[in-house]
Formats: sequence, structure tokens, C-alpha cells
Amino acid sequence: MIVVNRGRIGLAALVVLSLAGCAQETKITRIDSGVVTDLSGRWNDTDSRMVAESMVKEALEYPWLNNFSGSKRRQPVVVVGAIMNNSHEHIDVNTFVADLERELTNSQKVTFVAGKGDREELRTERKEQAMYAREDTQKAPGKEIGADYMMKGTIATILDEAEGTKAVFYQIDLQMVDLESNAKVWYGQKKIKKVIEKKRSIF
Repeated sequence: MIVVNRGRIGLAALVVLSLAGCAQETKITRIDSGVVTDLSGRWNDTDSRMVAESMVKEALEYPWLNNFSGSKRRQPVVVVGAIMNNSHEHIDVNTFVADLERELTNSQKVTFVAGKGDREELRTERKEQAMYAREDTQKAPGKEIGADYMMKGTIATILDEAEGTKAVFYQIDLQMVDLESNAKVWYGQKKIKKVIEKKRSIF
């Protein structure tokens, strides 16, 4: 004779239904890369791109550019140096550096040269060419173009939080420095403020 415990069956059914109700679906939607997606309130690709565009535009409209071109009869040579992350967030500054490099290069107002990391790779390539490439195709060392100016800067944040609402203030400081005299010929600053509110849902 089989005895059925209806209480246990009912409890098991309730657990199964509860687990089914907690199941999550993953939905992925492809969107245009230019669309603003600010989900967490943290520094993102939109911030990086917009700051780079506006600050490079401002830097290249400053008098130092025309002063140099007028006196030297050529475009200034620019390199991007260190961008320090002094914020409370983990920010991939390499993405921001790439955005700055793109804007400087595409402006066609300056001659942009590779930064420190890229130069090491290029020098290694020239050394290997000297050993393995045909002589008529080898690129000789000692012919690099020296930069006249370096763009460098910092990303910093101020965080304010209370009762589920958080305000994040980003301050990006960039400067263009004359590599011969160490004179700062341009100093730019961009500020971004975000307010993140987390609403609680009551069931």
C-alpha cells in the first residue's frame, strides 16, 4: 500500500513554481554605437568620446597653434602622454587616450606621432627589419619625428551619496605642454555631473 503525503507534494510544487518565477532571461539588443547608454552612471564610452571631441577642439582653437605654425612654417608635432586616473572608479584610460589620439589625428591641424608604448613596438620592428628584411626595404633608425608638444592630464571624481541617491562629479583636466621649454600653452577643463537614483520596488 502506497501512502501519499499531500503536504510534501504541495510544498514541492510550491518550490518548483517559486524557482520558475525567479528564472531570468537574457535579452541582447544590438544598437548603434553612437547611442547614449548610461546604465550605471559610471564613466562610459559616451563620456570618453564627448570629452575628447570637445577638449581637442578647444585646444586646437587656442592661439598656441597659429603662433607655432606662423613662426615655424609647419604644423606642430603632438604626442599624447600620461592620462592619470585619480577617480574612485576603475577607468580604462587607454580608451580615452585612443579617443584623444583619433581627434588630434583627424583634425589635420597637427602632426600626431605615436606615444611611448607604440614607439617601443615600432623600434623593435625596425631592429628586426635590419636583421631579416631586404636591404632596399629596411627602415633606418634615427629618423623619427620629435614631438613639439605633449598633451597630458588627469581624470578625477567627487562622490556624494545619501539615502539611495548618488551624485558623481567628474573633472577632466588636460594641458598642452611645450616639450622644449615646459611651458603650458593650453589648459582645458571639462566637468560632468551625474545623479543616480535607485528606486525601491514594493511587492
